[in-house]
Amino acid sequence: MKEKLKSIVLVLLVVGSLVESYYLMYRLPGSDSVIKSATSYIKTEYMGPESDVESLIYPNKMIIHMGEDKHTIFYPNSTFYNLIFSRLEGRSFDSFQRRSLQDINMAEIRTQNPGIELSFGEGVPVSLLQRVMQIQPDSLFQAEQINRIWIYNVSSESKARALFFSTEGDVVYEAGKADLTAQDVQQHVDFGQSWIPYSSVNGSYYIPETEVEMVAATIGVDAYTSEQMQRSLFFDPSITRNIKEKDGSEIYTDSKRSLQVRQEQKWMSYSDPAALPDGEDDIAKEVLAAVDFVNQHGGWNGDYRLSLAGGGIDQNEVEFQQYYGTYPILETPQFQYGLIKLNLHQGTVSTYERSLIYIQPEEAKKEMKTLSGGDDLRYKLKSISQQSEIVDLYPAYLPTRTDKGLQLKPVWAVNLKSGAVIVLD
Repeated sequence: MKEKLKSIVLVLLVVGSLVESYYLMYRLPGSDSVIKSATSYIKTEYMGPESDVESLIYPNKMIIHMGEDKHTIFYPNSTFYNLIFSRLEGRSFDSFQRRSLQDINMAEIRTQNPGIELSFGEGVPVSLLQRVMQIQPDSLFQAEQINRIWIYNVSSESKARALFFSTEGDVVYEAGKADLTAQDVQQHVDFGQSWIPYSSVNGSYYIPETEVEMVAATIGVDAYTSEQMQRSLFFDPSITRNIKEKDGSEIYTDSKRSLQVRQEQKWMSYSDPAALPDGEDDIAKEVLAAVDFVNQHGGWNGDYRLSLAGGGIDQNEVEFQQYYGTYPILETPQFQYGLIKLNLHQGTVSTYERSLIYIQPEEAKKEMKTLSGGDDLRYKLKSISQQSEIVDLYPAYLPTRTDKGLQLKPVWAVNLKSGAVIVLD
C-alpha cells in the first residue's frame, strides 16, 4: 500500500513538472504565446493608431458624367464624394458577365450617358473590394483586380448599368443585377451640376475650366526615434549592433535583419531577407498582412489609401498613399514622405519603408491657394504631352520640411505613361 502511494505521488510530481515546463516555455503570465509563427507579428509599444483594411480602400477620385460631354470631379473626403460613396457602399451588384472593352462604346457612354465613375488607381483585388462594397461572390471574376467602376444610365431604361474594369486592360465585367435605379444615379449626378466644370482630354484625364482652390498648410511634426523602431522591429533588440555610415545614416542589425535610418530625411528601411517562404503569392492576402504589420510597427499617423505598386503587376509590393484632407501627399527624390512601402511573400514582410516623421494636425497653419485651370493649364500641359503621353492629372501636395514643420504646397501632379510624375506649380 505504501509503495502504491509513493508511485501515485511520483506520477503526480512528474505530470506537474511537465505542465510547469510547458507554461514556462510557451507562455508568460498575462501574455500570449512566446513562440510565434512566421506571419504572427509581435505586438510592440504603441507608436501610432491602428487601422483596418476597409478604412484604406476607397476611390482616388469620383468622376461625375452629366451628359452632353459635361463632367466634374469629387475627391476623397469632400462632402459630395462622401455622400455618394457611402450610398454606393450599401448597394448590391450581382450576376456578372464578362465582356470585351472593344465591344463597348466608351466615348458615347462618357459624353452622353449620366453616370458615376469610381477610379481606384492601380486597382484593387475583388476579394478586398467586397469588404467595402456589396459585390456578391462570383467565380467568374473573383481573381480579378478592378481599377474602375462605372455606373450609368441608358435612356428608356429604369435600372442603372454597372461596369467593372479589370486591370488586364481589355476585360470588362457587367453586373446583370445592380441595386440602383436610373433615378438613384441621376440624383447623384445632379450633385455635380453646380461644381467646377471639367473637360475630358481623349478620355484619359480631365482639365478644370476654372481655377481650383486648395488649402496650403504648414503643420507641426514629430518623429519616431531610431531606438523606437529598433525595439519595434527586432525580436531581441539587445543583440543588435549599431553601425554608423559616412553619409550620416545608421544601420541596426542582428546579422539577419537590418534597419537603416537616414537621419537627414528621417526615412527608415527595414529588411528581413531570411523571411521568404516558398509558394504562390496572393495579393489580397499580402495586403491584409501588410496592414497588420503596419498596425504593430509604427501605426497610421494620418489618412492613407491602398495603392498597389505597378498596378498589381508585382504581386509582392504594397504601398499606402498618405492624404492630407482631400488630396494625396507626393513623395519626391528630394524628400521621401507620403508613402508606406512593403514587400511581402505569403504574408511575411521582407522589406518595410516609411518616414519617421508624423504630423500634428492640431498645430496646422492654413491659407487658401489657387491652382490654374482652363487655357492657362492647357498651355502648361502642352509641352509635357509632346514629350510623353499624359495619363492622369490631379491636385496634390508637395511636401517640404522647414524649421516650422511640414509645409504642404498645392500643385498639379501629372502622371505620364512612362510612370514618371511631373509637378506643376
